Amino acid sequence: MTGLPPAPRPVRTAHTADLGPDDLRAVRALLDTAFDGDFDDADWDHTLGGVHALVHDARGLVAHGAVVMRRVRHDGRWLRAGYVEGVGVRPDARRAGLGGRVMGALEGVVARAYAFGALSASADGARLYAARGWRVWEGPLRALGPGGPVRLAEEEGSLHVWPVPDGRTSGELLFDWRDGDVL
Repeated sequence: MTGLPPAPRPVRTAHTADLGPDDLRAVRALLDTAFDGDFDDADWDHTLGGVHALVHDARGLVAHGAVVMRRVRHDGRWLRAGYVEGVGVRPDARRAGLGGRVMGALEGVVARAYAFGALSASADGARLYAARGWRVWEGPLRALGPGGPVRLAEEEGSLHVWPVPDGRTSGELLFDWRDGDVL
């Protein structure tokens, strides 16, 4: 049939170290477009250093997401969390299941390599994550800043976890510090 968009290819996963300069430029361009210019250098830095899920179609990169390691203290134990970053779909291809395909690949990485996954969701993204079983963390959020723990009250209500650590979404989560948006 004519007029239908070309079918996307299978999801490719690769560590940042295995992506070439052209791949990285394509990812950054996609995320700049997908976030409508609200994706800065700190956001880009947060997206690097982990496993990327990439979907291409005949026009190029159409969807992306990454999972990077974060250290998170929960119930007095420091855990390895797979933190999801840079999930974006090219505007002309949204609402076609590509975000779900990317998340499926990233959830596989989380399930195999981490105690749990975490991500900070926009209002638009929250629907996708909730439909996939991600739950809003209801407890307080903090980060271990240079001067000690810092409350992240503005992030509370937007942090999602999967699977739920210890079967509950309460209690404090203390994240490692990073430049830019901590979560």
